Amino acid sequence: MSAKNATDVVIDGKIYTLSGYESEVYLQKIGNHINNKINEFRKNEGYRRLSLDMQRMLLELNLADDYYKAKKQADLLEKDIDEKDKQLYEVKHELIDMQIKLEEAHKEIDLMRQEMSDLQIMMEEAGKTSEI
Repeated sequence: MSAKNATDVVIDGKIYTLSGYESEVYLQKIGNHINNKINEFRKNEGYRRLSLDMQRMLLELNLADDYYKAKKQADLLEKDIDEKDKQLYEVKHELIDMQIKLEEAHKEIDLMRQEMSDLQIMMEEAGKTSEI
């Protein structure tokens, strides 16, 4: 198991210590994301007029919205990967089938060449005996 990390982050002008098994860089990104969201909302006049409870609720709802949109995108990408894996599997099997058919065709060609060679030899021998 990884070591637990702790790092100080500034969120809304206050210093918080975040800790977890993720890297300090990751924990900083989390703090920055929340801080950026707060700053984004503060630019809106209507947001600034809301009570602190409503501001927090709006922030939480937007973070949840971000999460579910990202999760939906990840799920779509996962589904796309699964479909591509299935297509790849089918193509690989088609390739194997074609390789088997190609090998069979090469064997048949070799047999026909041998038969043709045998027939040429028989014809040459037949031609030599008729000359005598």
